[in-house]
Amino acid sequence: MMFDRGETESQIMQTQSKIAAPLAQALADKGYETLTPVQEAVLDPDLGTRDLLVSAQTGSGKTVAFGLALASSVLGSATTFPKAGAPLALIIAPTRELALQVTKELQWLYAPAEGKIASCIGGMDYRDERRALDQGVHIVVGTPGRLVDHIRRGSLDMDLLRAIVLDEADEMLNMGFREELEMILEEAPLDRRTLMFSATVSKPIARLAENYQTDAARVNTLAEESSHIDIEYQALTVVPTDVEKAIINLLLFHDAPNAIVFCARREGVNRLTSRLTNRGFDVVALSGEFTQKERTNSIAAMRDGRARVCVATDVAARGLDLPGLDLVIHADLPRNKEGLLHRSGRTGRAGRKGVCALVVPVRAKRRTERLLQDSGVEATWANPPSASDIEIALNQRLLSSDLFASPIQAAERDLTKALLGAFSPEQLAGAVVRLTRAKDSAPEVLQDASAARDRLERGAKSERRDRGNDREPSPRGPRKADFADGHWIKLGVGRKNKADPKWLIPMLCKSGGFSRNEIGSIQISPGFTLVELKPHAADSLMKAAGDAQVIDNSIWVDRTAAPESEPDSAPFRKEKRKRDARQKVRRTPDRKAGKPKAKKPRTGPKKPRGPNGEKRRSPKKTKSS
Repeated sequence: MMFDRGETESQIMQTQSKIAAPLAQALADKGYETLTPVQEAVLDPDLGTRDLLVSAQTGSGKTVAFGLALASSVLGSATTFPKAGAPLALIIAPTRELALQVTKELQWLYAPAEGKIASCIGGMDYRDERRALDQGVHIVVGTPGRLVDHIRRGSLDMDLLRAIVLDEADEMLNMGFREELEMILEEAPLDRRTLMFSATVSKPIARLAENYQTDAARVNTLAEESSHIDIEYQALTVVPTDVEKAIINLLLFHDAPNAIVFCARREGVNRLTSRLTNRGFDVVALSGEFTQKERTNSIAAMRDGRARVCVATDVAARGLDLPGLDLVIHADLPRNKEGLLHRSGRTGRAGRKGVCALVVPVRAKRRTERLLQDSGVEATWANPPSASDIEIALNQRLLSSDLFASPIQAAERDLTKALLGAFSPEQLAGAVVRLTRAKDSAPEVLQDASAARDRLERGAKSERRDRGNDREPSPRGPRKADFADGHWIKLGVGRKNKADPKWLIPMLCKSGGFSRNEIGSIQISPGFTLVELKPHAADSLMKAAGDAQVIDNSIWVDRTAAPESEPDSAPFRKEKRKRDARQKVRRTPDRKAGKPKAKKPRTGPKKPRGPNGEKRRSPKKTKSS
């Protein structure tokens, strides 16, 4: 909506969107010109003060939406709040970061109405929160666990509560907060208004709404918007061992002001953070093991420019809103469509464009295709940026730099003349290139993912063909014809290191990027293991090992000659079983003669037993003095 001459922004907002006057003024001061679909939907006059079940995607402006929707319940027709006392509204968020973000949004939105907003968040000082509640507030924002603590201790008075908002209700149920949510809703007055905002409305969400909402209106804005239209999705196939290398190349290629990399577990966060730090990137981490102070410092570093890359888990980054976040990288694939949309929603906010890159190991391509289809997202399939692609991007970035277009300042003239007199233009240009590239990390050389994918497809076809063969498979493993030209490798683990095909085969397939059909005979010795591979599989594995000849971070590998003959351990095992059987049977002289051993009759009193039939020890007899 554009503004006409002679009309103020607040007047436009108030007349066309039915927004309370103080909130319209706050939006105008913030520079709002239009409302998002979800913000328009909750202001529909037909909804009145009904309970709402709202479906809206991440980054669609839900916080401002329920802030606008609450105005009719907490402000009514007034322009300012009365004197603060017991809270009038309660907003529940799944994580600390999201709760803090909601608090900041509502503070500026209700500032013209003189609203007092307080937060009750786990990890913060409980005494400070209690003092703020005792002094009086209008709206409370908190996480489920901390709110329950305040209710049980009597510091949160809910008698005057007029509305409750559940922000990202689906995520709170996924995190196991059902009992806390039910307790909070049961403690609230029955005539309160309940607003639920969720990216998806699953069966648990529907049951929660049925139990704790009255005549709720269903508001769905997902159909009006395609999933994250401002986000460019890229699916980049890589060899499994090149995932971290691909992430480094993506960061170099895009050079985003802020970027976030998602990992599935905190161990992955720690490992990737260390790798990126060693390569010269300004990195911070976010995971569940961090204290509130550490999390706050990490977010502050991203906001003030001290860090440009954040490596985080899903839960830790919930509700994270960083300025200039133009790149989201999925180091580990999301488990479901909700995870994909929540992760990707960190970018492409408020009309900004963003890039969402999924790093897809060749084995996970089909799963990724199903994930994108379920999410309603169209992604461009490609390879990660290569070293040459990054070189071109860096050159273009330097040539288009604003530094060359800015005029020479007076303080720079003397030095400029001295440089031109002392050096040729070619020398000066070379120096500029070296100075600008000195802080950039060198790009990584990636393996050909298409070749690895072709090998996997050939291996899958061969496996299906073998399964359909009527011949009995050989107990010794694959048919000898498949390995007429097999190559042998030697691994630095053996029986002493608990080497076992159960974990050796998956490890080799992951490291070399081939299927288990490429593996032939495995001979495990006490100190090493010999493995037969097809020629291209052996070449791929040695290439992945590199100059250090190490795979899986710790296992040494090298080529070796084929063993002279495969040891046949069957006679040894048979003889060992006979020897063990002889050792177990102790023959007495009577049994050798064929006479059965007579059982010695039992004498003496019966041993005492407990109430459950257990044996009891007889009391020890003491010697008389």
